[in-house]
Amino acid sequence: MVVSPPSGAGSKEAEPGDTSLSPECRVPGSQLYTLSQLPAVKAALQKNRPVRVLAIGGNAAPGASATYPVKLETALERAMPNVDVVMEYRGLQGEIASGAAERLRSMVADVEPDLVIWQVGTHDALARVELDAFTDALTETVKWIKSHDIDVVLVDPLYTASLAADAYYTSIVQSVRTVATQEKVPLVLRYDAMRYLAGRSDKGEGHMLGQQFRLNDLGLRCMAEHVSRAITLSLQQPEATGTAGATAPKPTGTAGATAVPARP
Repeated sequence: MVVSPPSGAGSKEAEPGDTSLSPECRVPGSQLYTLSQLPAVKAALQKNRPVRVLAIGGNAAPGASATYPVKLETALERAMPNVDVVMEYRGLQGEIASGAAERLRSMVADVEPDLVIWQVGTHDALARVELDAFTDALTETVKWIKSHDIDVVLVDPLYTASLAADAYYTSIVQSVRTVATQEKVPLVLRYDAMRYLAGRSDKGEGHMLGQQFRLNDLGLRCMAEHVSRAITLSLQQPEATGTAGATAPKPTGTAGATAVPARP
């Protein structure tokens, strides 16, 4: 069933942005992430070995995409001093979830990651992939990744004002959030984060989004910071109680998440 598009940006305007982020990337925690445990990453840290990360999905402008893995690796190593992050980026422009699922088995065998970071949903929405087929492909793939003792962080679709009233597009956004909740994996609320930042610029989302619905250099830098923040806070989740399923993300108009404060 298609969810109706959001009617507004919610009532989070008074909430301050996360000051651990660059000023131009600051978003309140409730509009930036939902958190869950990352046992495979935590195990790698406990063994003092490099953390292997496989990043898939792509929404970068030509020329900018090559900088995303570097930005993400840099953000993670800055957030986790003395940790060696080995980044492997296998994103394909225009790839839908079912296509990534087919490639993932060989990629996992090749990279042997501790963590998969998956930008997902934007291209499925633009291609008008059937909603149930998208949800099933995403759910099955996340389950498969977890069954191999690999952590997953999902990044939901891009925001653009031109599609904010599109019921199908926002249903894909909500589907990603539902899967993250059900499968208890961290989620970066990119749609809400970009909407928040767009509302604070006279250019709207245009200062982060180039032509053909692709992130520019600033958009990629902010996304790298946002993903890194979700990961570092998820690593601080208590083993007994920290789950993404404890509080489901709200629909795209009022994205809800409980921000977990960083340790001093």
